[in-house]
Amino acid sequence: MEQTSFSLGRQRRSYTVSELTAEMRAMLAGEFTDIFVAGEISGMKLATSGHYYFTLKDSQSQLRCVCYKMTARYLRFKPQDGAAVIVRGRVDLYDARGELQLIVDSLEPQGLGALQAAFEQLKQRLAMEGLFDAARKKPLPALPERIGIVTSPTGAVIRDILNVLERRCPGRHIRIFPAQVQGEGAAEQIAEGIGYFATSDWAEVIIVARGGGSLEDLWAFNEEIVARVIAASEVPVISAVGHETDFTIADFVADVRAATPSAAAELVIATRQSLVDGVRAAEQKLRQIARLTLLLASRQLREVAVDEPRLRNMIGRHTQRIDELDYRLRDAIRAALAQRTRGLDAAAARLARRDVRLRFAEARRKAGVLDQTLRQLEQLYLRDAKAALSPLATKLEQLSPLTILARGYAIVEHKGKIVKSPTDAPVDSMVRVRVAKGDLTAKVVA
Repeated sequence: MEQTSFSLGRQRRSYTVSELTAEMRAMLAGEFTDIFVAGEISGMKLATSGHYYFTLKDSQSQLRCVCYKMTARYLRFKPQDGAAVIVRGRVDLYDARGELQLIVDSLEPQGLGALQAAFEQLKQRLAMEGLFDAARKKPLPALPERIGIVTSPTGAVIRDILNVLERRCPGRHIRIFPAQVQGEGAAEQIAEGIGYFATSDWAEVIIVARGGGSLEDLWAFNEEIVARVIAASEVPVISAVGHETDFTIADFVADVRAATPSAAAELVIATRQSLVDGVRAAEQKLRQIARLTLLLASRQLREVAVDEPRLRNMIGRHTQRIDELDYRLRDAIRAALAQRTRGLDAAAARLARRDVRLRFAEARRKAGVLDQTLRQLEQLYLRDAKAALSPLATKLEQLSPLTILARGYAIVEHKGKIVKSPTDAPVDSMVRVRVAKGDLTAKVVA
């Protein structure tokens, strides 16, 4: 509330605290809407609301800062005590305490190692959550038929992968999800591609790939959104990002890390020769096992020293017992089939007797007969009614006043009543005369 008073000829203006803080906030908001401030973080607190509160200071001054939950969710670098950072935001005045504060819109560590610091921080946090644990890694399928690839549709990477797959084992079904692999929006497109193959129930394995580059070029594969969607995928994911010396967060979360995109194609598909070699090795091992089994059986027979005629008799008795059981089983099957057949025949007969089609046909026939009878009764009723009404209509016509009027008679009315005597219509009164074809108005003169 503004108050005005006079003292010694001068006008004095008085503010309430709320009015003054409101005007100060408006002035600050107009001057400091999008600024960058460098300093060191201290007193960092994470509130239960999800907001970050900390102080940004240098050698001479300090400034209170707040980073709201919705902004903090998208920070690459989480605030921590002692970190030298560059804060982008806007200056505001907190009314409740009358304090200046900086509303944080983005936060980046200072220096050339800013991205590396953000990388290490996210890596440490995801590792603590268990996203890098070997126990959660899924094995690759031996010879997948359907392979999903998330990468740029142009460039050498996709050509190298397709060439390796075609050379090692042609005929695979391959789908490519085109995605931007560098720059703004790349992380979202990569995550969308992985999520598509992970939820479409089509791919048996997913390859995420791009060529080499600097830390900034590969940063899309260090974003938390990509790491989360890889970890959530039920389909095995191969990360093939950069060269052999390049490591990204996606490499640590993926089920398998390939040194290069071409190496990813070699991992996902075995060569024909390796398959042939595996079959031959298995065949050789099977032969060895079979020979060893026969050798052990022969040795056991010799050790037991079983009499050959006695062995034959024992085998014959067992064979005869098997034959008897076979005959009994066949008889039981035939009896069961016969019983089931009789049951089915009886059920079919009952069903035929209760066939709704026959019931519907009988119902339609009865309905037709009833409809025909009803039509005949209707015609007879109308004919009798017409015969009874004809003489009544003739008599009504004869007695109708309209017929009398047609012969030249008239009906005189006065004030809505029929005039039957001169007293009903005094002199000078107006009367209505109804004739056969209309009405007349007349005045009584005598």
